[in-house]
Amino acid sequence: MSEATNIELNGVHHLALVCRDMEVTVDFYTNILGMPLIKGFDIPGGQHFFFDMGGNNLLAFFWFNDAPDAAPGVSSAAHLLGTGRISSGHGSMNHVAFDAPMDKIEAIREELIGKGVDVSDVINHADISTQPGILRTTKEVEEETWLRSIYFLDPDGIMLEYCANVKGGTGDVSLPVNADGVKADGKGLDGD
Repeated sequence: MSEATNIELNGVHHLALVCRDMEVTVDFYTNILGMPLIKGFDIPGGQHFFFDMGGNNLLAFFWFNDAPDAAPGVSSAAHLLGTGRISSGHGSMNHVAFDAPMDKIEAIREELIGKGVDVSDVINHADISTQPGILRTTKEVEEETWLRSIYFLDPDGIMLEYCANVKGGTGDVSLPVNADGVKADGKGLDGD
């Protein structure tokens, strides 16, 4: 599907998000999530700070003195997975998923709850074909479980996820839809 290229990638260097209060953001990401703050500086009309997520991956935040208010359901997801629709607007960032060890998901969830964070139940994502009325999740870890995740919001309402690989995915890929929700074969979404 892709052609050979001279472009080389080593993964994501950083994601840059926007916060309402840099002090609150620094407290949450350092003291609640344990990410070291490695850089922070003023820019014209704001600030830019970087947190180390491990594995040479950084999460960055801007604070702008003229940033508009958040718009959940437009610029970000309005609900946690499992509690309502998670759609967000075109060009938005829906959520950030942090890679976590599978055997630590429950402990991470309990620690976050102990620190006062509202966290979803553990969600087991199944690697199955999407079919109407069939959930792509399992109650427990089963043969078709691909990922285990927990979801929560940061102080600015950004949905965050701790995600653990249970096994490699099958590599099955649905046909993409166009702007009208129609696939190249003339069909709509598999689950509809």
